[in-house]
Amino acid sequence: MKVAYQGEAGAFSETAARRLLGPEMTGVPCHSFDEMFAAVGAGEADCCIAPIENSLAGSIHRNYDLLLDSDLTISGETSMRIVHNLIAPPDVALDHVRRVYSHPVAIAQCTRFFAKNPHIEAMPVHDTAGGVRLIMERGRKDEAGIASAAAAEIYGGRVLLENIEDNAQNFTRFFLLTPPERAQDVVPRETTRRWKTSIIFRVANKPGALFRALGAFAIFEIDLSKIESRPIEGRPWEYAFYLDFIGKLDDANVVRALDNLRELAEMLRVLGSYPTRW
Repeated sequence: MKVAYQGEAGAFSETAARRLLGPEMTGVPCHSFDEMFAAVGAGEADCCIAPIENSLAGSIHRNYDLLLDSDLTISGETSMRIVHNLIAPPDVALDHVRRVYSHPVAIAQCTRFFAKNPHIEAMPVHDTAGGVRLIMERGRKDEAGIASAAAAEIYGGRVLLENIEDNAQNFTRFFLLTPPERAQDVVPRETTRRWKTSIIFRVANKPGALFRALGAFAIFEIDLSKIESRPIEGRPWEYAFYLDFIGKLDDANVVRALDNLRELAEMLRVLGSYPTRW
């Protein structure tokens, strides 16, 4: 199984992919989220792993937009604790570090570390693991990276400090995305606790339209777990709504709720109905 993900070997997305699909999967590293989606579309990968939201930083809007523009379906999800480590070449001492390379989001989640160490400059790069690879290749005595312990192991770095993130409750939620025709073949390995369904819909821009649309789920006692609005291209100040709710697509109450919503919505698309532990 070839799995595309954004970042380099040792990225958190790669760890999420192995958690969902097993250690024997083959990673297809991509520089950007756009390249990751394109790799699946071109048949270079069977599926991809997309981070969709972080418990501290919020939603990853680019992946929501790419999901809408693609025909991929959500086949599973996982939530992973994000632990940031300060990593350097084996012969680099902590008190010699003056520059630290990592992804901008990882840097933003370690503000207390940088506040306590004002002599250290944060250097944004495209990926956490890529930052570790960079400092190992350069071999300087005053540089380090912020990444996972897996990145340290892969590139031969040494963990100088563990858990330097601001908040221990730092989790990222990842979607497993597949072409519709492959959805039955790509099966997540994590234990299923319940089913979740994700949709996107638009309603007319008039008073009460969103209230009535969401009322379809209240009537049938469906638990909503997330709602997210995104601008509609070409229609300023109008929005489409992403919605996650607990339930399987063929559950009787879900069928009735979606039938109700179709009568009210200008557009409704099911993005996936998938097993989850959360």
